[in-house]
Amino acid sequence: MKYLYDKHIVLDGVDLKIKEGEILGILGPNGCGKTTLLRNLNKNLSPKGGCILLNDMDMKDIQKKDVAKEIAVVPQTNEINFSFTVRDIVSMGRMPFQSMMGGESREDKAIIDSAMERTGVMKFADRHINTMSGGERQRVIIARAIAQTPKIILMDEPTLHLDISMQFDALNLVYKLSREQGLTVVIVSHDLGMVARYCDRIIMLHDHKVYAVGTPHEVLTPDNMRVVFNVDAELVFDEKIGKHTVMLHDSLNTI
Repeated sequence: MKYLYDKHIVLDGVDLKIKEGEILGILGPNGCGKTTLLRNLNKNLSPKGGCILLNDMDMKDIQKKDVAKEIAVVPQTNEINFSFTVRDIVSMGRMPFQSMMGGESREDKAIIDSAMERTGVMKFADRHINTMSGGERQRVIIARAIAQTPKIILMDEPTLHLDISMQFDALNLVYKLSREQGLTVVIVSHDLGMVARYCDRIIMLHDHKVYAVGTPHEVLTPDNMRVVFNVDAELVFDEKIGKHTVMLHDSLNTI
């Protein structure tokens, strides 16, 4: 797959397969094309070369509404300027399944309630979204995505504006939902430790191309992190949590 802004190459020769039920990290420094790749996966952008297949069909031949029945998005920012309630926001996840003149069905309401219960926001159902903290809003946005009943959730820097405890809350929730329901999750990030902790596989982008792909152990090598992120780092196993993380020793930049 290839993508250009004007004549500037943003993605070049990207070839990847997303496995059903996995948590896949798309990892790379700022400006490497991560968000552009995610927007192509959701049909917000269209490749300038190659194609993207969904259920063995070229996405250019699939209506956006039908894509939304398969793929939900948790965007980079959760700022909402209108005074919607939490239930209003979560209910928006059912829009791809409703006609222009139709309202919520009994099934829609049951799915909305279930999404709010599973994400812990039912107690906020009548609260206005613009009165909530960033972490609370992120749970609501995840609930909206769950209400879409998707097979795939795309997350763009999902912890970017959250404090540390809220980062763990949001990602532990997504990890649990993926394992319990077989959801495929794609997380775009530049956070080495986060993708090591939560992702089954990693696509590492560098210079607008796929530089490495595989498990965290295969991708997060000292050499790869040195080349792509210009840091001295290593993948280590944290016995306390039973998962891998990345230990950063130093930036290789000189002042």
